[in-house]
Amino acid sequence: MKPCFGILGGDRRQAELCRLLRRDGHTVHTFGLKEWLPDEDSALEAAEGAPVVILPLPVCGADGLFNCPDRKIDPTALLTRFSPEQVLLGGRVSDPMGRAAAEKGLTLLDYFAREELTVTNAAITAEGAIQTAMEHLDRTIWGMDCLVLGFGRIGKLLCRRIQGLGGRAAVFARKPQDRAWASACGYEAMDLVDMRRALGRFSLVFNTVPSLVLDAALLERLPKECLLVDLASQPGIDHKAAEAAGHTVIWARSLPGRLAPVTAAEAIRDTIYHILEERGGLV
Repeated sequence: MKPCFGILGGDRRQAELCRLLRRDGHTVHTFGLKEWLPDEDSALEAAEGAPVVILPLPVCGADGLFNCPDRKIDPTALLTRFSPEQVLLGGRVSDPMGRAAAEKGLTLLDYFAREELTVTNAAITAEGAIQTAMEHLDRTIWGMDCLVLGFGRIGKLLCRRIQGLGGRAAVFARKPQDRAWASACGYEAMDLVDMRRALGRFSLVFNTVPSLVLDAALLERLPKECLLVDLASQPGIDHKAAEAAGHTVIWARSLPGRLAPVTAAEAIRDTIYHILEERGGLV
């Protein structure tokens, strides 16, 4: 027997996830998705009572409240509505919420901690970053010198896409092992000294590092027409200094949910299926 799902809160990714699960033959109750599913009979009681409850990505917003556009809910209070028999699945579960769930004997699993989802999410983000840049450029990436700050999952995939479009990808990375990997992959690898010397030749910079890399002094070395795309949750570029220096800077956060919600939902669904299969559940 296929499990019944409850989907609480989130954005268009969760609405698309609802459609995908129903297409697979599951019963799905939703709450907080009226903007994308206007015909839904959206009842919190039905959604929260399902054997498997899917919480959004991220579970909580920047204000610390549950990520639900329809109602402001304290996440700790929300947990009191669940029972230990249920399986709760959320994305980017905060440490306090994880501890609170454990204290109540609840099973709360973080689906975004799974490598298959973070890699797919990185691929979507890299493609979305290219799209965002091309919408703001007046020339092609082909033949362009591009700088990528950071060489994690997103940085690796972004460099590959830049090269595939005929651009020249250079990588700044603080760790020697990351620079070694970048060089082995065929990209120009730079430490801080190398980057400082080379900044004058870049027309496009992507940041993936969630801590400050490009400060006012370094930004002054970039050409005025250089486009800056910051992909990190916390800025790796001093945005005010960049704008003061005459640069266009775009803080392109949450690209999967905004630009490719269907693909992002497919990745979440597949990851949830993997988790349930490993727990002996039928999907």
